[in-house]
Amino acid sequence: MPEVLAYATDDKSCQFHKTTITRREPGATEVFFEVKYAGICHSDIHTAREEWGPVTFPLVPGHELAGIVTQVGSEVTKFAVGDKVGVGCFVDSCGECEFCQQGQEQFCTSTEKPVVMTYASTGRDGLPTAGGYSQGITVEQDYVCRIPDEIPFEAAAPLLCAGITTYSPLKRWGAGPGKKVAVVGMGGLGHMGVQIAAAMGAEVSVISQTMSKEADGKKFGASHYYATSEEGTLDKLRGTFDMVLSTISAGYDVDALLGTLKVGGALVNVGAPEKPVDVAVFSLIVGNKIFAGSNIGGIAETQEMLDFCAEHGIAPQVEIIGGEDITEAYDKVVASKVRYRYVIDTSTF
Repeated sequence: MPEVLAYATDDKSCQFHKTTITRREPGATEVFFEVKYAGICHSDIHTAREEWGPVTFPLVPGHELAGIVTQVGSEVTKFAVGDKVGVGCFVDSCGECEFCQQGQEQFCTSTEKPVVMTYASTGRDGLPTAGGYSQGITVEQDYVCRIPDEIPFEAAAPLLCAGITTYSPLKRWGAGPGKKVAVVGMGGLGHMGVQIAAAMGAEVSVISQTMSKEADGKKFGASHYYATSEEGTLDKLRGTFDMVLSTISAGYDVDALLGTLKVGGALVNVGAPEKPVDVAVFSLIVGNKIFAGSNIGGIAETQEMLDFCAEHGIAPQVEIIGGEDITEAYDKVVASKVRYRYVIDTSTF
């Protein structure tokens, strides 16, 4: 079985160190690919710091992977050696339940063959899964996506989470011509949401804490930029938007944002605050408003998103780092000091 270099943390302090992990030989319908780039998602930090619950250590995080296929199983039909591929948040599911059949594998309901997350999960072999902060991984072909040549390879990895996390709700809630969409937060998720919503044809606004990223927001396709640090901002925006996409992981005033929606509008959450947020039901009743969430997307929709980004010239803005930089990068992500996604170059391992 192939051994690959990886970066792991032994506890929730997230002091990452180089290590070696073993990957299984690809089975008949599996591919092994060399991970070239791995994005750092805020979810990695929440998970590794056990902010969302206990995990098994040592932990190798990472669910934004981009690499090149080097081995294929005897029955693989979708990929060949040399293909550029990516893997996102999950690597297996039952394939038979209602939601798997609908192409929403992330909601697999099977108790016998539940969804297997890329890391911090239990694989079919009963062992903890290890993620993308590594130089290689073995995955069933049905859970691998093809990365179009038009997407810069070093920037492709974050699309496997940040891209699909924003694309799916924007598509579902009808972002497009004639619609006004606000993206709350201009971080790793937010800057993708702005680009995708603009490419879909919506009139896009950014709502951020300050105006410090206004130039970037407009470069990414926003027509308007607002700062909540300026008194009365949300009051002035009452009844403006068809959809508000919240990408922030801190608590916020839900009722104030609901107030910015038109009648029948939707406030959709893809950021995950650590603590519960409060919402007055009356804020929903008045105006038939919707308070919703969205969780990544299925494999087919993820491939659709990649093709959409390739067609429209969309890519995350990234900062390339080495394995030795991961520990510091976690702190910088939490402090919002990255523009806009850290990507680990695994050749530095």
